Amino acid sequence: MKNIVFSRFALLSLSLFVMACTPTQSNRGNMVEDFRLSELTPGISTRNNVLRSLGSPTAKAPFDENTWYYLGQKMEQKGIFIPEVKEERIIVAAFDDEGILQRLEELERDRIDVPTVDRETPTGGNEITVVEQILGNVGRFNKVGETSGIEP
Repeated sequence: MKNIVFSRFALLSLSLFVMACTPTQSNRGNMVEDFRLSELTPGISTRNNVLRSLGSPTAKAPFDENTWYYLGQKMEQKGIFIPEVKEERIIVAAFDDEGILQRLEELERDRIDVPTVDRETPTGGNEITVVEQILGNVGRFNKVGETSGIEP
């Protein structure tokens, strides 16, 4: 009887361990499919056509309302590790002043990993622990009817 309970417990533990290692996938932004891009033709399609086919843009150019960006990422995370970008797509749609699509292209760029620095910027003042903060306030409270000592 004990062997059956132990074997079931071991099987349950093993299955939970395997499920915990299964990667989780998530989509971020707007991953534009190729068939949606084929519906649009530069020089003929308008802003309304682009909105109907691709949806709202993820971002617009800061200084040019006629340039739209569609950004999408497929992410994968295994367990507690940092998520990895498995696929990334950036589509640029540029319009003229009349709203006619002039350029529709996918940006091909390699991802640049920017290293982070673990140093801290020194600041003025003292580093006080939690215990020092608690003990430092003992006896600093006003009694009933007393003011803080600051004159108006």
